[in-house]
Formats: sequence, structure tokens, C-alpha cells
Amino acid sequence: MYFVVKALGLIVLLGWAAASGTSKRCPGYIATHISETDDGFAASLKLNGQPCNKYGQDIASLTLSVRFDTSDRLHVHISDTEKTQYQIPQWIVPLDKGLGVDKRHHSLEFTHAHNETSGFGFKVQRDGEAIFDTTGHVLVFEDQYLELTSNVAADANIYGLGESPNWFRRNPDNTTITLWNRDVADPFGENVYGSHAVYMELQSKSAKFHGCYLHNSHGMDVVLAPGTVQYRVLGGTLDLYIFGGPTALDVIDQYTQLVGRPACIPYWALGFHNCRYGYTSVDEVNQVIANYSRARIPLEAAWTDIEYMDKTRDFTFDAVNYPVSEMKKQLDALHARGQKMVLITDPAIHVDDAYGTFVRGRDQDVFIKNADGSLYVGQVWPGYTVFPDWFAANTSEWWSDELQRYFDMLPIDGMWIDMNEPASFCTGSCGSNRPMNEEPTPPWLSTAPHRFINKTNRMLVPPYAINNHELELSDKTVETTAIHATGVTEYHVHNLYGHMESRATRDFLLAYRRNQRPFILSRSTFAGSGALVSHWTGDNMASWADLHVSIASVFDFGIFGIPMVGADICGFYGNTTEELCARWMELGAFYPFSRSHNAKGLAPQEPYRWASVAKATRRALRVRYALLAYMYSAYQDSVEHGWPVARPLVFEFPSSQFASNDKQMLIGSSILVSPVLTQGARSVDAVFPTGRWYDWYTHAHINGHNTNVTLDASLEHINVHIRGGSIVPTQRPEMTTRQVRQNDYELVVATSANGTATGQLYVDDGESFDTQHKWIDFSYDARVLYVAPRSGTMHVERAVTSLVLLGVVGAHTVSVNGVRVDCSTVVTPNSVVVTGLNIDLNTKSRIVVS
Repeated sequence: MYFVVKALGLIVLLGWAAASGTSKRCPGYIATHISETDDGFAASLKLNGQPCNKYGQDIASLTLSVRFDTSDRLHVHISDTEKTQYQIPQWIVPLDKGLGVDKRHHSLEFTHAHNETSGFGFKVQRDGEAIFDTTGHVLVFEDQYLELTSNVAADANIYGLGESPNWFRRNPDNTTITLWNRDVADPFGENVYGSHAVYMELQSKSAKFHGCYLHNSHGMDVVLAPGTVQYRVLGGTLDLYIFGGPTALDVIDQYTQLVGRPACIPYWALGFHNCRYGYTSVDEVNQVIANYSRARIPLEAAWTDIEYMDKTRDFTFDAVNYPVSEMKKQLDALHARGQKMVLITDPAIHVDDAYGTFVRGRDQDVFIKNADGSLYVGQVWPGYTVFPDWFAANTSEWWSDELQRYFDMLPIDGMWIDMNEPASFCTGSCGSNRPMNEEPTPPWLSTAPHRFINKTNRMLVPPYAINNHELELSDKTVETTAIHATGVTEYHVHNLYGHMESRATRDFLLAYRRNQRPFILSRSTFAGSGALVSHWTGDNMASWADLHVSIASVFDFGIFGIPMVGADICGFYGNTTEELCARWMELGAFYPFSRSHNAKGLAPQEPYRWASVAKATRRALRVRYALLAYMYSAYQDSVEHGWPVARPLVFEFPSSQFASNDKQMLIGSSILVSPVLTQGARSVDAVFPTGRWYDWYTHAHINGHNTNVTLDASLEHINVHIRGGSIVPTQRPEMTTRQVRQNDYELVVATSANGTATGQLYVDDGESFDTQHKWIDFSYDARVLYVAPRSGTMHVERAVTSLVLLGVVGAHTVSVNGVRVDCSTVVTPNSVVVTGLNIDLNTKSRIVVS
């Protein structure tokens, strides 16, 4: 039995009867001092009985704040009234607060209830359908443990939460996703490099999406069990944002509006990249670059791993194998051909009085400390190392100065920041009180046992153990008791480290090249990192399973607001095979970020090493480079709306039928890629949603009926289809993105069953922030193609010189704006190809094909 009070669209439910299911009974809370405003709601929450101290000390007095930030975003914050719990400062992750919306005009409805057993709970509904519902579950709020449980539908379709290599649709009955940034080689289902506490859910009944983000930097488990999703957090507050959707793209739009839109990228970042950990010299890298050219495989950027450094120390060059003079020659040669150079940088700084970077940092007091005030000294590639403290007042200035010295030696085009969880090879400050010139034994060669685990120190070993798959939280990283300049311990801010390095690095590049878009690739990320950097999915394995999982990981980062993402093509660890590498090159050609990379001591895997792989690579990259204008336009949608470039089918076709499909990949909304993911297969079963789908190569069409179709797939072939109803701008593919951009456009008009199609093109200079731009819309109906500039003042130099009409029967004449033009028309069984046009994209045009 309950009593309902409704005021200004907000409902209060009292006496809600429900069951609680905690293993150790906790009292929950009771809401008092309730007050309302036009855009929200506030209350005090008091402990509803004796404290249970489940995994810490219960906090007796909490504050509940509810605010309708925007028309489709609700902010629910449960914090300790005394404000002693750590919260992420706004300067680290700037959140959009929204203008506040009258709750009468909001798409979501907030209610709360009190249950005699579980205490306070709340529910968020959209159109009468619950999308977040804690009623019937006890709220636990302790100094080192928070627990919040929401009801979800049985067999819920939940996506996101990570970073964790896993299938895209999380198993709703038995999944624990742990957020604790960790240097580890991509184990399936475990926590790895980044932390993103955002998920989205597709409700099967309504076919609508919604989302939820927990703004908290502490380690946590998010546990999916039958009918529930539960947060178990090692501290902080419950700072929740709930997004109403109702489409998948709406949810991502709403989330990235909050944490930050994806950063603009330079156009060249969409080209194909090559790297290897293990190139022995600049001469070997030069040979690799030349081999790509000989094999006629496009190469946009040459990357080099840590071997270019002197003793693997940041901002240095190996004088013998990578002398800076020869690196400059390589950079100049790359630039002359329209190519780029990217080099790696790690955050750990070698402890050595003869190493200027360390000395200057020590003198400016920029490194993380032990509790006794001494330098915290871990171990990374150079040996004993210290770690920049991004909270210290001088660190950003010191980092910028070191980067300036580095770029003065070699002005590279992009930066790759790695090992920034941060990674450390030992547990604790293992280099404290050790000689500077001592070379510690690498952990993979050491037989020393793990240190004694001090379980009495709750900051080292918190009472609740998240599912971190290490003996201690401090393993492979900076110890949780280490101290930052503001006095905060690493325990509270560990997951922010890579994000903060990303901000400092981007700030330098923005100042160094003031009107040029930086390209930064970071391994460790957090909410909002997409506004700063791009990402790759880390140290994967050369396996068929990892090939498949890579698709889901790319989809995950689309949700996380980091659309420029890809996996190490052909695998980082393990020796790939000719077949696996061919199939991975085919798929990797369609990752938003496309790079081949593998580890030291393993067989080389550049695609020109095998004839079949070279052929498969040329074929797939030819499609990618033809689609660069389309992909760049899709990426601009990311910049403006947060939408991912690579998408699962369920985002465009929200149905339980596609809910688990992570074997195919949409690029934008119009290009469907169906890779082979099984060893030995020479065909692939691909599902085609209802509608027409046209083969990229032959233009033959398939009438989709939401069923599987078996497609031929020889070793050198990847199936690519164009969605009916789409107009796709293309350009003739070349060896570099710069060359492609100099070519005119061809519009592929893939008509729907009713003979219509739409599309768009975004054009800017691909480099600067203050560039002029132009958005252009295309539409086709009843044999008439319309070209209409939508916005922007940029003059587009390249014209549309050809059309490929799919699903159109016969065509003999073409007129542009009422004037018949002299052009060539070729009719095939599957298409009509019109060449010899000169359609200006700066003005409206009406093209009739009859």
C-alpha cells in the first residue's frame, strides 16, 4: 500500500512494499527535509537504523540532490553532508551543467519511495517505463564502500561499462565489470587500461534506449545479475546522470554533451598507420616505409616505439641507432610524400642525476611522493622511475617545457602516450633508497616473491575487494598510498592519471601549433577523454578470438565518446598467421583508427610480407580510401553530436534480433562491413536488416528480411554493402589522404525500395580549428538528385564529376538545373554510371536523370 503525492510533475511514493536482498542486512536511509524547485528536488537522507559497517564506516547523514539538467538528462547526486568524500574536481573532467529545465517539460519523471525493510529508493521513468529503479534495494553509503542497485528487465540488453575486452552485449545474468586502470595484455572479461562507468540499455518492449553514467574516479565493480545492475564502489559519492534517449545515438549525444564532445582530428589520422615494437634502427623503419610503397599499399604515418629513445628515456634519441639527424631526414622525406611521423612517450621518468628531464622535474617538485614526503620511485623500462604528479602546480609547465625541448629537436606530427595507467613493474616504491645507477631486475626475470600484503592498511587493502585480478590494487601501478601535491592519495584518483596526462599533453600541442589540430593516441582513458585524445585497445593477441572481440571493443568506445579507436591489426602478442593477418587487415581497414602493430621478438607482420595479405590489404584499403570523405563526414557528426563512426546494427535497427550482433560493423549509417572471423572459412553468414543492400564491388542488391545470408568470401575479399536509401560521397583512392583529397567526387546513389535516397558531405581544410567549412545535403527522388549546401562558407574546390545510380533502371540523358549536359552514361545490369559531369557543390543543383 502506498500514498501518492504529485506536484509539478514530480511524484513522491510513501510506503512502497518491496523485498530486499543484501547478504548482510544494512538499514538503508530515510528521506527527510524534502524540498522542491522548478528544476529539481532536494532532501536529507538519514541512516534508518543501526549502522552495518559492511565494508567501512556507515555515513549517517547524506544529501540528495535531483536536477533536471536538460530536457533529456537527469542528475541524481547522493553525497555525504559533511563533504569529506572525494569528488572529481571540475577542472579535471569539466561537466556540462545544463541550464536546468522545468520538470513539467522534461522527458523523464523522478519518484522516490520508502520501504520498511530497504528504506529510501528512487525510480526514474520515461513514458511510464522505468529506466532506473532502486526501490526495494538497500542503499549502502560508507567511507570506503558505496552500494546502489537498480532493477532491470530480465535478459536485459546492456552495453558499455569498461574498459574490458568482452562481447558487446554484456551477459545480464553473470557479469562483473571492474573499473581500475591496469597494465595488462587484454585478458577477456577483465579490467584493462581505462575506466568508463557509463552504460546504455535497449528495452526490448519499447525498442528504446536509455543510459546512465556514474561520475566517480574510485575503483569499482559493476555487477550484472538476473534482474539487477549493482554498483560497488570504493569511495566517493553516488553522482549519477541518467539519459532518456530514446535512440542509441541520442544517448551518446546526451552523454558526450555532459562529459565533452570528441575532439576534432586532422584528416590524415584517417589514413593507414604502421608501427612495430622492435624496429632496431631508423634505417629499418626507412626500409619498411619503402616496402609499403613498393607493394603499392597506402601508408599515411610511420610510427616508432620506445627503441628510438636513449636507454628508453623520454625526450631522448639513441645516438647510434636513431640519431636525431637521421630522424629529421626521415621526417622530411615523409612530409615530402604527404606522410606523417608519430613517436611514443611514456609518463615514467628515469631517476638519474645526469638526465635533465628528471633533474628539472625534481627541482620543480613535480613528482608523486610517498607518505613521508620522499619521491615515490617505481620501475618502468628505463629502470627506477618517478611519475609526474598532474595535481602539482608546476607539472603542466614542466611537462610543456620538456615537450618543447623534444619538439625543438624533432617536430613530429602526432604523439602516442602509453603506459599511463600509470604502469609500474614493481609493487610499491621499490626504488626508494636505491642507488641511481642500479639496474633493477625486470619482473618477468625475477624470482622474488610478492611483498607481504598489509591487510591492516585499508588504503592498501580496502575491506571490499574489487575483482582486479591482481594480489593488490597497487600491483603493476603506483601504490594507492602515494601522495599527490593536493594531499589526495592515489587510492582516490588512480583512474584519472592517463586522462590528466592527456590534458597536459594536448595543452602543450595546442600552444605549440596554435591553430592545428593535435593527434594524440592514449592507452589509458576516462570519461571525457574523447575530448582530448584517440585510443587503441592495447596489447591484444594474434588470435581469432581477439579479432572478433576487437569489434565489440570499438563499439564500446563509441559509447564512451571516443570514436577514433581501433585495435592492433593482426595482433600485438603472438605470431600471427597469413590467414589471420589477411582477415584482420580486411576488418582493420574499417576501424576508425587503422594501424598495424606487434611486439618485439615476434615474427614481423607488415602486410606486404605475404602476397595474399598484401592483396587483401590493397583491396580493403582501396575501399577505405574511396570512403574517406564519407568517414570524415561521419566523424564530424561525432564532433558535433558525439555519434560513433563505427556502429553495431542494433544502434540503427533497435530490435532484440540485432541486440547481440558484434560480428558485423556499420560505418556511419550507410556502410555495412561483414568480415570473416573464423579460421578456414571462405564464406560468411551476414544478417541484413529489412531493406535493400547493395554490394560495394558488383552493385548487386540483396533484399534484406532480418535474416542471415551466406556470402562468398575468398581470402582476399571482405564483404561491404551500401544501405539502400543512402547517398555516399566517394573519391578515387590513392596512396595518401592528401592525394585523395585532390580528386573530384563521385556520388553513389543507392536507392531504397521506393526509389529514394539521402546523404551528406562535410568539407573543411582537415587541419586547423578556425577553418571554414561546408555541410552539403544530397537527396534523390523520382530520378531527380538535389544538391543543397546546408551551412558554412567554405568554397569547395572539387566538383561532383560522376554518379553511380543503384536500383535505377535505364538512363540516357542528364540535365543540370534544366540544362541538358553532354556526359557519358553506361547502363549495367546493376547500375547506371554517369561520367563527365561538373556539379558545383557550392550552389544548389537539381540533376535529372531520365
